[in-house]
Parts: sequence; C-alpha cells; structure tokens
Amino acid sequence: MNVSDPTGTDLDSSVRVRVDVWSDVICPWCYLGKRRLETALRDLPYADRVDVRWHSFLLDPTHPRGVRQPVPQMLAAKFGAAPEQVRVMTQRVTELAAAEGLTYALDRAIMVNTVDAHRVTQLAARHGLDGAMHERLLRAHLIEAEVLDDPQTLTRLAVEVGLAADEVRRLLAGDGYAAEVAADVRAARQRGATGVPFFMVADRWGISGAQPVEVFTATLQAAHTAATG
Repeated sequence: MNVSDPTGTDLDSSVRVRVDVWSDVICPWCYLGKRRLETALRDLPYADRVDVRWHSFLLDPTHPRGVRQPVPQMLAAKFGAAPEQVRVMTQRVTELAAAEGLTYALDRAIMVNTVDAHRVTQLAARHGLDGAMHERLLRAHLIEAEVLDDPQTLTRLAVEVGLAADEVRRLLAGDGYAAEVAADVRAARQRGATGVPFFMVADRWGISGAQPVEVFTATLQAAHTAATG
C-alpha cells in the first residue's frame, strides 16, 4: 500500500530501512551522534519504518578490566596533554552536547573497560531493549558519572530499562555474550570503521562520526529512495 507524505511524495508503507550503529557507552561523540540521528528521524515522514540496531564497539580495547581511571587523567595520559589542554578538549565536546540537550560531566566521568556493559546490552537486545539499554548506559557514564564496570550498577541500570535482575546477575557472573561483543567489533572493522560512532544505513551508506543532522537526513532519504525504486 502506498501513502502520501505532506509534500505529496508517495511512500511505500511496506519498505523498511535498517540503520546499524556501532557505539561505545563511554564515548561522548557517540551520544552526540545518537541524538543527531534521532533528530533526523523525527523530521522524516517514514521514521516509523526505520529500524535502528545497536552494536558493540570498544573505544579502548586495551584498557584493562577492573582498572578505573578518571577521564581527565586518562585523556592527559593518552594525548600527553596538560590539565588545561584537557579542560579545553572536554569543554568543546561538552558545549556541543549541550546544544543537543545533553549535560555532560566529563570532569567526573570514570574510564573503565566496557565489555561487561556491552554484554548487558547484548542481553537487552534479546528482549528488544538494546536501544533503551544503550541510552541508559550513555547517560549513566557521561551525565551521571556512574562506574560502568560495577556489577551492581550494571544490574540496577538494566532493571531500570526492564531486564530481570537475576538474569543480569547470572550474565555478569559468567562470560555470556562475550562472543557476540567480539563479533560486533569484527563486523565494524570489516565495514571500514576505525572509531565510533559509526552508522551503516541499509548496509550501503556509511557515516563516520557525529555528523550534522543534515548528513543523517540526506543519507536516510537516499536509502529510502533506493528502497522504493
């Protein structure tokens, strides 16, 4: 069945566009990219026929599990930067986030290995809650300065989005979904992603980084036009 949008364009209601997103829950640019994608979708007449799937990616796969480090300290070591240089870096992304309605607290954020957080998101995906789980974890790290390798914290956050506490605890006590996390990372590399966020629209168009809303809009429109022929 065809319907018409307010501009008079015929839209095939059976056509769906898939967007695969690789993202890490400690990545400030990932939250920005998520918000800009959402803004683009909000203005599309066929947004309800765009399926967004969230995939795991490790911003720093070398960061040891169990090691917690203040983000400013981590950035200083990574870039060989002085405290004032780190402040300037974090202030820039904080201001960009504010324009998207996000209130970052990078001065209080704690760098951790995110494998367990991604395993929880993989579990959430089996319940159709991967988007909600990813959103909650991004907010927890970047705005609330939660420590995302703490099992109790991860369990509490997962329960907030609708997962059962016992199921999450069992997951975190073992290594469930670790293979799926690794597979997601490999899939990103195979598509040419070297960092995140990375968006693949209709398995054809790649968007690297937190691009302006207009880039997402144009790419989604191209994908929809190609799908409707």
